[in-house]
This record gives sequence, structure tokens and C-alpha cells, in this order.
Amino acid sequence: MNQRYYSLDVFRGATVALMILVNNPGSWAHIYSPLEHATWHGCTPTDLVFPFFLFAVGNAMAFVMPRFEQAGAGVFWKKVIKRTLLIFLIGLFLNWSPFVKWDGDHIVFKSWDTVRILGVLQRIALCYFFASIIVFYGKTKGAFVTGGILLLLYWFICNWLGAPGDPYSLQGYFGTQFDKNILGEAHMYKGEGLAFDPEGLGSLMAPVVQVILGFMVGQYIQQKGKTYEMLSNLFVAGVVLIFAGFCWDMVFPINKKIWTSSYVLYTTGLAMLTIGTLIYLVEFKAVKGAWSRFFDVFGKNPLFIFVLSGFLPRVLAMFRWVDHLDEAGKKVYTSPFAWFYNHICKDIASDLRVGSLVYALVTIAFYWLIVYLLDKRKIYIKV
Repeated sequence: MNQRYYSLDVFRGATVALMILVNNPGSWAHIYSPLEHATWHGCTPTDLVFPFFLFAVGNAMAFVMPRFEQAGAGVFWKKVIKRTLLIFLIGLFLNWSPFVKWDGDHIVFKSWDTVRILGVLQRIALCYFFASIIVFYGKTKGAFVTGGILLLLYWFICNWLGAPGDPYSLQGYFGTQFDKNILGEAHMYKGEGLAFDPEGLGSLMAPVVQVILGFMVGQYIQQKGKTYEMLSNLFVAGVVLIFAGFCWDMVFPINKKIWTSSYVLYTTGLAMLTIGTLIYLVEFKAVKGAWSRFFDVFGKNPLFIFVLSGFLPRVLAMFRWVDHLDEAGKKVYTSPFAWFYNHICKDIASDLRVGSLVYALVTIAFYWLIVYLLDKRKIYIKV
């Protein structure tokens, strides 16, 4: 039964909006704790955003995979390889952009030697690629079995190759050295104070399963249709996965940065409960309006607006001017977005987290206006 689910569009759009929100605070030093990632083990609301998006990728795959199966392997490989390369290269472009940077008072070329190779879009591309192959050739049963094997295998590898007695720590995690050997330290993320990539190749197996589970849920929703049986089973399965994730957490901690198997089960269960709630409200009770429309337009141009939200601040940061002189008489520069935060948002309240959040919300409104205007003109940028 191939029915239209507006609730899935709202889910995808809300996830994109939240990705932009948590990636664009006014100040990284002043953020409310729910909008920060867990320091290491654990899971905050912010840690749900990326797995929810991968889950949504799997949902969308459930609607297009039947067309791939009808068209044959040739069309499947052409479409999947093209989409994977485009998304990966766009992510790489975003990391390197705007290709120049300020070095004192001079603009210099941003050397490839320091560019991070992986990132959010690159992980999406790779997960989409491998999950598509597994689903296309394994079908639902094969994909389920393969997903289970991958989660168990990743757990085994972490223990086998990780530091004895401490395989899940930043220093003991096997994937760090694995990524260094393949990517090189210069091309890795340094946000933890050392070369460690949270979107690295070492942790790729588990998020692939996140997409597979999203596919299976999307397929189930289509097959069962808009029935209370579908909805109740969705809620029960979500609770079971959350419980399983907590149980696995006792021996394999829930952790986004190394994307543990327990984290996959836990966040997938929460995604299922969220989608189930949206289906109930939107499809069953018709509770929709301005709130659903707000998120829906984000979901119609998800890749474009996510890329723009990362690209535009970097480009505008190149346009700078002297804001003031510090106590030593040294020039302090500012740029359009920085000026807006420092001169408009920062002083709204004594608690600097308020101004930082206001800046992020204004940013969301700004990007919403862009996708709203694109939607009004029926412009949808896809790969």
C-alpha cells in the first residue's frame, strides 16, 4: 500500500532544522546543556539529531527502492554511485570552502594539507551507499540479518583492537589509529584536542545499520498503511529497541562520538517513537498547520539548506572590518554574523546562553525564509 505520509516530511524537516540550530550558536562557549553533545559516553537531545537524519534517509529509501528493483541493477548502481559521490564531494567542498583564509592582514590560500576529509555529509553519503547495496541485494530479511551482524561485529572489533581494559575511551578506541593510518592526522577532526574523527571510517559500520533500520520502518509503515495496528506495533518496537539499547549500554556504552551499537538501538527506538507520535498527530488526528508547515519546507530542500548554513557563515567571515581596539591597542576584527551576535544578541541578558540561543533561533528563521521562498516557487534542489 503506497500512501503519502506527510508526517515523515515533517520529521525530516524538523531534523534538518535542529541540525542547523545546534550547529549555529552565537557562541560555542555559551550553550544550554541540551544543545551540547555529550562529553563522551551518554546522549543529549543534540546527540539525537544526526542519527534521526540517517534514520530519515532510510525512510526515504523505502519509498524509492521498489523503483530501483523494477529498473534493474544497472539503474540502481548508476543512481546510487552518482548520489553518493555528489553528497561526499559537496561535504568535502564545504570543509575546504571558501578556499582562502585570513592570515593576519593578508588573505592566503587554504592548503589541502589541512582540510578535513570526512564530516557529516560524507558520513551520510557512505552510509547511504552501503545501506542501499545491503537492502537492494539482501532484501528486507537479508538487510535485517546483515544489520545485526554489523552491530555485533563492530562491538567485537572495538574490544579486539581497542586498548585492553579501556577500549571505549578517546585514547583506547581502535578507530582513531585506523583513521590516522588511512586519512592522516592532518585531515582529521581536532575538536577533542587531538586527531580524532567522530565521522571516521572506523565507526562506519554502526551508522550504516541506522539507515537500514530506517528503511525497514519506512517499509513497514507503507505495507501496513495508516492503521492503529501499524501505530501500536511501531510504538512497541520503539520501546523494545530503547530497552535493548540501555541493556547493551551496560557493556558497550551509548556514545555518539564512536557511534556504538547500543547508541544505534537507543536512538532508533527514540526515532520510532517520534515518528509514531507524528503519524498519530498528523495522519490520524489531522493536527497540523503552521507548526508542521514550518518544518515541512526544511524537509523539501534538506541538503541545500544544510550546506548553505555551513557555507554562508564561512564566506561572510571573509568580509571583515575593525570592530574595536583591545586593551593593548590591537585591532579586533568582526564580520557580519559575528557583529550581529556581539552587538545585538549578546547583551539581551546577563546569562550569555540566552543571547547565544537567540542568535541560533534568528539563524533558523533566516534559513527558513530561504527554503520557504524556494518552496513558494516550487524550486527543489536535489542530488
